[in-house]
Amino acid sequence: MKQHILIVDDEKDTRDLMARALGADYRVTTAPDAEQAMKALDAEPDIALMLSDVRMPGADGLQLLKAAKAKHPRLLCILLTAFGTVDQAVAAMKDGAEDFIMKPVDLDQLDLRVAKTLKTGALENEVDLLRRQLDEKFGLENMIGSSVAMKRVFDKVRRAAPSSATVLLQGPNGTGKDLVAHALHNLSPRSKGPFIAVNCGAIAENLIESELFGHEKGSFSGAISQHIGAFEAANHGTIFLDEIGELPMPMQVKLLRVLENRSFMRVGGSKTVDVDIRVVAATNRDLKALVEKGLFREDLFYRLNVVDIYLPALKDRREDIPLLAAKFIRELSEKNGRAINGITPAAMKLLEAYDWPGNVRELRNTIEKMVVLAVADTTLDVADVPEELQAPAAASTKLSAAVTLMENEKAQILAVLQECNGNRSEAARRLGIARRTLYRKLDEYKNEGVDVP
Repeated sequence: MKQHILIVDDEKDTRDLMARALGADYRVTTAPDAEQAMKALDAEPDIALMLSDVRMPGADGLQLLKAAKAKHPRLLCILLTAFGTVDQAVAAMKDGAEDFIMKPVDLDQLDLRVAKTLKTGALENEVDLLRRQLDEKFGLENMIGSSVAMKRVFDKVRRAAPSSATVLLQGPNGTGKDLVAHALHNLSPRSKGPFIAVNCGAIAENLIESELFGHEKGSFSGAISQHIGAFEAANHGTIFLDEIGELPMPMQVKLLRVLENRSFMRVGGSKTVDVDIRVVAATNRDLKALVEKGLFREDLFYRLNVVDIYLPALKDRREDIPLLAAKFIRELSEKNGRAINGITPAAMKLLEAYDWPGNVRELRNTIEKMVVLAVADTTLDVADVPEELQAPAAASTKLSAAVTLMENEKAQILAVLQECNGNRSEAARRLGIARRTLYRKLDEYKNEGVDVP
């Protein structure tokens, strides 16, 4: 598909000449002034590049440049300038112009400069896209939430990231502790260094020391070559010690020494290895409680807990569920080749009512299931919500209805009793119930603190 170019010049002959020269390789639209140019840009959002004369009646090319860039920031722009306006054109490049061409226009040069500008712009857009994708995957932008609890998390991450302080992340499984760890790294001066993640609960106890600090060839059976451990691999970057609460006590002692000295020896080695690293640890367990039970070293806890960040459970920030759901619907629809672009209020109400024991991870997996199995082509509805999410909501609805009926019954009995001036027999007759039933219910109301006539 041909790229779209807009040519803006008050001289019709110049416009037509450039349009003919570029028409073979590009789709070309022309405009005689800034006003018509802005209309064309609004009507044709695929215009990639604007060629504009500097001197024109009404708004000139410099004013057009600023207005066009403000409204269409990805638009590329080349200014056409006569000798007397070269200084203006150079200055305009500071305002966003990519290039300028002297008039009268050399058509061969025009073709080359347009092609170069479009190629450069495409590369810059690709870099921007990659940067956004990285941000979405690892940056703070991927941590969605407008709740007070999440704003507190965001604030701590932004303030802690530029430092080298050790950070302890706590919170239930599935709350995004790994995302926070990546954000702390990517928002720090160490962002160009390595990010090494280690799950302390997933490594056999006899291999943990080797995995963290490495080993020398022949240091134990099976050590057929030298192995660089996670701490050494993370030099000048960040090491993320996930599930730190699962670390065996003997390794806690060794880790404490490394955190104090930032140095260690490989298993079977005799030389000290010095490292410059930032440590981020995470756990879903209550480390203070483990310390009190003697299952986690108190000195290691305080060494890790320099900056503490707690990730709340999703049920404690339900107001973030619509934001997270919308993000996951967009992301997972694209991933699975579906055109789902929304969710009905009734279906969203079910998502908000559920407690999400698996937190954000469970919500994402549920949304993917809904997107893949969706009945409609564009919108998720109640029928798409898994049964296990609908059952608690239905039970809650039934309970609410039952409570409402009881309240209505109480109001009716008390109102009739009031009309009968407290005469129980007459009230029971009017209500169509036995006197014994009426007396029992009135006793219940008295026990609730209700003033019975």
